[in-house]
Amino acid sequence: MTTQTKLPVDQQTVQAFSEKNGEPGWLSSLRLDALAKAEELPLPKPDKTKIDKWNFTQFTHHTVESDVYASLEELPESLKSLIDADKQENLYIQRNNTPAYLKLSESLKEKGVIFTDILTAAKEHSDLVEKYFMKDAVQVDEHKLTALHAALLNGGAFLYVPKNVELEDPIQAVYVHDNADSALFNHVLVVAEENSSVTYVESYLATEGAGESVANIVTEVVAKDNARVVYGAVDNLSEGTTTYVNRRGITGRDAKIEWALGMMNDGNTISENTTHLIGDNSFGDTKMVVVGRGNQKQNFTTNIRHWGKNSEGYILKHGVMKDAASSIFNGIGKIEKGATKANAEQESRVLMLSEKARGDANPILLIDEDDVTAGHAASVGRVDPMQLFYLMSRGISQQEAERLVIHGFLAPVVSKLPIEGVKQQLTEVIERKVNV
Repeated sequence: MTTQTKLPVDQQTVQAFSEKNGEPGWLSSLRLDALAKAEELPLPKPDKTKIDKWNFTQFTHHTVESDVYASLEELPESLKSLIDADKQENLYIQRNNTPAYLKLSESLKEKGVIFTDILTAAKEHSDLVEKYFMKDAVQVDEHKLTALHAALLNGGAFLYVPKNVELEDPIQAVYVHDNADSALFNHVLVVAEENSSVTYVESYLATEGAGESVANIVTEVVAKDNARVVYGAVDNLSEGTTTYVNRRGITGRDAKIEWALGMMNDGNTISENTTHLIGDNSFGDTKMVVVGRGNQKQNFTTNIRHWGKNSEGYILKHGVMKDAASSIFNGIGKIEKGATKANAEQESRVLMLSEKARGDANPILLIDEDDVTAGHAASVGRVDPMQLFYLMSRGISQQEAERLVIHGFLAPVVSKLPIEGVKQQLTEVIERKVNV
């Protein structure tokens, strides 16, 4: 499908949407300015992947109204399996573009923690959201897709953790896409103030596979001095959905951001994940697993940029390709001038399960400082026959042996997801997609 240059909405539509939601003036102005820029800005240019004919702009409805869930008992079984209802006190569920369920414990409210949908946050915590929204991590005018995102924002979440507050239990968000007519322009903003810590885990779950749709997802994580943010995600959108996802983080001094990402979309996908290690002694770790199947095309760029002294950045990406799927894995470790004693390490490995499957692992080190440590490893190939031989010599069938090898290959990321239901979701999606 050729992407049309004419956008399906105009300034009047965007302004009417903003007014309907009672948005503050700064957000309404940002939307209109972004829409004007989206008309002129080019698409991003991911390395080795042509996306000019992908559909990023055409959708049936910008928003749809969906029913809310009065209680967790009303959830479909596919959702219930993600949530431990007896333990999960901090939960947001979005159904298409509708905030459908929200629960935040009283103890966290008393500590000043804010967790709500992004559009409510823009109204009720306007100054706080404005301070961070598309200011430093992601800018509106980077390219057409970031501008479109700002203009058409219609969902997402805001999580704010005050200074010196450490959350022991994870915060969970589930984004359900059960109406293929709706577009998804989700923005997740996580702010962890000094000496705080939080684990946030999200799931994108498509229960309706028919029709063509668009998902434009942006995450911004801000970890202030000595803060720690663990960010887990499982993306599982349908074959008809063209997805752009951009997750970025910024660290202060002694801060940590750790990503555990399961990229399981069935449609064409481009993904950017960038961590800026600004403060001295800051730490970034990105672990990602990908499974591609059918004829889908995917491009994953993971970038850790070192600005602070003694910063540490680690990238681990494992992918499995089958059928005629193709994926590009770009890993970039960039050490800026002045980032002395920085350490940049990365590893990308791809398994191909069929003759037509393609995987391309490209480790890149860009170093502008002398007193640093850096390294990379990459491999693309078939399932190791020696591993299969060893397992089969123990009486295991070839099919089961291949299954065990694949799950073991992807385990370093799966095991890092902190919510058991989400970990199980990722395991089941991998099982279904690989289906050896």
